[in-house]
Amino acid sequence: MFIRRLGISVAGAAGLVAAMGVTAPLQADTCAQSTTCSTTVTFTVTAEDGLTITVPGPTPAVNIGDAAPGGQISGQLGSVTVTDQRAALDATWVASVIAATGGFKTGTSTAPETIANSDVYYWSGPFTANTGNAPCTPGQADAAAAQSLDTSRTAFSKTSGSGDNSCTWNPTLVVHVPAAAVAGTYTGTVNHSVV
Repeated sequence: MFIRRLGISVAGAAGLVAAMGVTAPLQADTCAQSTTCSTTVTFTVTAEDGLTITVPGPTPAVNIGDAAPGGQISGQLGSVTVTDQRAALDATWVASVIAATGGFKTGTSTAPETIANSDVYYWSGPFTANTGNAPCTPGQADAAAAQSLDTSRTAFSKTSGSGDNSCTWNPTLVVHVPAAAVAGTYTGTVNHSVV
């Protein structure tokens, strides 16, 4: 009678384990006395949100200052950040910058009311924050290296390292105001991207 009750109890426990989807751990190895027994262990490192870039704006617009015709306007855009959460073996990237086609305009956008992208210069400056196992590199380290935004330029890059990383910089725009420019608030777009 005692054996019979024990058999029912064991069967009931086995059914409960099966219902819960719980399996007993498998024995990895059987080893003789004074020898090594090995268990293979795995785990997963996951990638999160991929490769992204964050920029100021677009609303409100960034006002970088003022100057008279023939003068120069210089001002910072605010923080630009590349965040790389791909957890890649080769965690390299290039951030590019260019002004939108058409230049910077005021009024009805006639020729005297337009400042061409070739008169608008960009320099990234050094990074203001950097995480990861290798540094990021500025496209234009100082004002002397500023480049016009009439074509795509490298703003920042990361050429080595692995795993997650991030890089932040505060770029400066320099506008050479043409002598023929008319008074007004000029508006245009600076586009950043990362690959």
